[in-house]
Amino acid sequence: MGSEYLAGWMFLVLTLLLMLGFPVACTLMGTAIFFGFIGSGLEFFELLPLRIWGAVKNVVLIAVPLFVFMGVTLEKSGLAEELLETMGLVFRRLKGGLAISTVLVGALLGASTGIVGATVVTMGLLAVPTMLRHGYKPELATGTVCASGTLGQIIPPSIVLVLLATIVQIPVGDLFMAAVLPGMILVFLYMTYIFIIATIKPEIAPPVTIDTEQGQDKKLLIKKALCALFPPLFLIIAVLGSIFAGIASPTEAASVGCLGAILLAACNRRFNLTILKEVSATTTRLTCMVFIILVGANAFGLTFRELEGDELIRTFLFGIAEGYNKWVVLAIVMGLIFLIGFVLDFIEIIFIHVPVLVPILVDDFGFDPLWICVLLAVNLQTSFMTPPFGFSLFYLKAVTPPQVTTGHIYRGIIPFIFIQLIGLLIVVLWPQLATWLPTIAYTR
Repeated sequence: MGSEYLAGWMFLVLTLLLMLGFPVACTLMGTAIFFGFIGSGLEFFELLPLRIWGAVKNVVLIAVPLFVFMGVTLEKSGLAEELLETMGLVFRRLKGGLAISTVLVGALLGASTGIVGATVVTMGLLAVPTMLRHGYKPELATGTVCASGTLGQIIPPSIVLVLLATIVQIPVGDLFMAAVLPGMILVFLYMTYIFIIATIKPEIAPPVTIDTEQGQDKKLLIKKALCALFPPLFLIIAVLGSIFAGIASPTEAASVGCLGAILLAACNRRFNLTILKEVSATTTRLTCMVFIILVGANAFGLTFRELEGDELIRTFLFGIAEGYNKWVVLAIVMGLIFLIGFVLDFIEIIFIHVPVLVPILVDDFGFDPLWICVLLAVNLQTSFMTPPFGFSLFYLKAVTPPQVTTGHIYRGIIPFIFIQLIGLLIVVLWPQLATWLPTIAYTR
């Protein structure tokens, strides 16, 4: 059995074990050690500790626990509840206004927290019952919340972007800037779809009549809206502003975001020792999960390259490209990532598939690594919504009212998955949407 075939068997065994439900980190490490020993003998165990140590001492990855801490702190501060209530009042006279306000809140929370689970659960508890109470169809209500909650994976600061930049070895700040416009395009596409469907079929998303005291005083409503918008805007400016202005690195800016989140929680009188313990415990669990998978993925990557697996995939892709052009290869890779997202989590895809595929796309086919990472980020966003293992679907089902079924949620996310694919196609056709902002920054 040649080494190239051994690498193929290794990848196949990993995929089967993951689909059978084995823990990701243990599967990655176990597969790596088993096939590494077969292919390289005891020499493999001399290289493995150096590879793992090189990964865990990466300073950029310190931003991961800091951004997680910031997001969980904001969840406990009541920021999302206030935003949803206020934006719902501002947009409720518009056709589909409650759903449009949910998209805007998802974008703001995504730009200030980046934690999908917290955003989906919070909006599921508040926005879905409100929309149902005002006559919205369950499919639109649940689909809007699922899609809006995943915006934190493409709108910076985002853990997905930090991990992608680390794996591909490009500056995190550049990737943050590159993802801003594609993220805004997705927000615009979501809102446009909601407005059009509410105009064509008013019974799906009827406008809400102003009949409460809050809606009577426009000055009070404006004041309340400004007060609700200040906290997320404050954090966005503090974190992204310091990065884009060149004042702080992403890791330093993440620490600024943590401090800002603590101050906002304190201002809302939601910060005490109990909340600090809860936030710290949640941050520790999530960070440990990411880093233990990172260790396993590095071991897997070492073995895969040692067995010339990258050459196997390179030969396969060149075989596909023969007689065609590089755009066919890009379409196949993006299609593959999209399909894998049905059964694997975004972290697994980033650590397993990205290190293998991206160097080939960049080095052999000449694609811009910054642009490729933005395409991957938009593509990976769909993995949160594609059944059967879309985490947003699980989060939402756990908090929605009893009358909302799994079927409602699955049918509701279908239009938004197609919208995300349209957004991906737009960025493919106009690469400047991803490269323009970093280019302007470098010019200055």
